[in-house]
Amino acid sequence: MGSFRQPKYRARVATGPADIEAAQRLRYQAFVDAGDLHRRDCDAFDGKCRHILIEEIRTGRLVCCFRLLPLDCGRDLPNSYAAQYYELSRLHDYPGRMVELGRFCILPGLRDPDILRLAWSEMARYVDENAVDMLFGCSSFRGIDADAYADAFAMLKERHLAPKRWLPRVKAPDVFRYARRLRSRPDTRRALLTMPPLLRSYLAMGGWVSDHAVVDRDLGTLHVFTGLEISAIPPARAAILRGVAGGGVSV
Repeated sequence: MGSFRQPKYRARVATGPADIEAAQRLRYQAFVDAGDLHRRDCDAFDGKCRHILIEEIRTGRLVCCFRLLPLDCGRDLPNSYAAQYYELSRLHDYPGRMVELGRFCILPGLRDPDILRLAWSEMARYVDENAVDMLFGCSSFRGIDADAYADAFAMLKERHLAPKRWLPRVKAPDVFRYARRLRSRPDTRRALLTMPPLLRSYLAMGGWVSDHAVVDRDLGTLHVFTGLEISAIPPARAAILRGVAGGGVSV
């Protein structure tokens, strides 16, 4: 059995402009320039979302943030961030409540799995409290060189494409159609090493992705639409998430 220790991090909801500005500065460091501590990544969706901040307890340093945009059902998808880049009409008849997870980032250079565990536990808490049926968002690869992620994209094609009835269609003008272009089988180890940790977590819980990646030159990323039906999460993994949400981190 794992032992329990006092957590190093705490999660809380942003309570005002100063918190949101801190999140925007962290986002700029994560997505644009790790050395710039002053500029901010902002967009029109910030005012519509709940922002979650994860801080180091000892120092108060912000180490992770993300935002949540609730939608009553699939017909509200045109109001989402992802709808700017993906044609989502196949999901418009989805009857359940949805929430879009966006702008997830961790302080550059910080690699502590407890941060991701705590982030997922906060998402699990939100999903339970709001009876959410589907979690979705854009999972980002750093940089726009698709060749650097050939094995990761080959694995997505082979194992994790969305069900055809929900598969997002192409909308953005600049995309990498990996499901059409890649023919080789993935090197599993290399695929997992180059795949973003958030996306790995989605997939481990039964998530699925679009068959193409959008090239976002503004943020310098490649991203894939990612969906996760809450009912598809394996019971053992769901229990772990809810256990972390209830207090304590297993190590």
